[in-house]
Amino acid sequence: MDNEPVKPNRRSQRRDCRTCAIQFLYQWELNKPDELNDALRIFIEDQESERTYYAFAEELIHGVIEQIEDIDKAIMQHANNWTFERIAKIDLAILRLAIYELLHRKDIPPIVSINEAIDLSKIFSNPDSKRFINGILDKMKDSIGRPLRQAAD
Repeated sequence: MDNEPVKPNRRSQRRDCRTCAIQFLYQWELNKPDELNDALRIFIEDQESERTYYAFAEELIHGVIEQIEDIDKAIMQHANNWTFERIAKIDLAILRLAIYELLHRKDIPPIVSINEAIDLSKIFSNPDSKRFINGILDKMKDSIGRPLRQAAD
């Protein structure tokens, strides 16, 4: 056996990056920093791996924050009888990330975004959250007009 570190596969790296993005978005929702880039740099530097490992997380975070108004409109459109005050902040972070991917990341198959959101809700939220998140994302997938299991060309 050699002593070289094991390089994570793309799937686990993407999961790590989504986890990182959700944690930052949760923190951002609770306390929006004056300087996003500084806060993000400090946050990423505190993670376990080198900053380059989290490039995908940074893309996601910037994308969500840039598109936050459209993303939040989509959440409210599909979250019947819910207000932002009623939605747990961690669930809001998970939904925002998944909806950003559904609407703006054509390189990611929608089913991947939905499954990742549900899996992350099982890790970070309460047992009922996965049903709530799945319900909203299930409604969203019908409105995006692209195949669930493939990325756009």
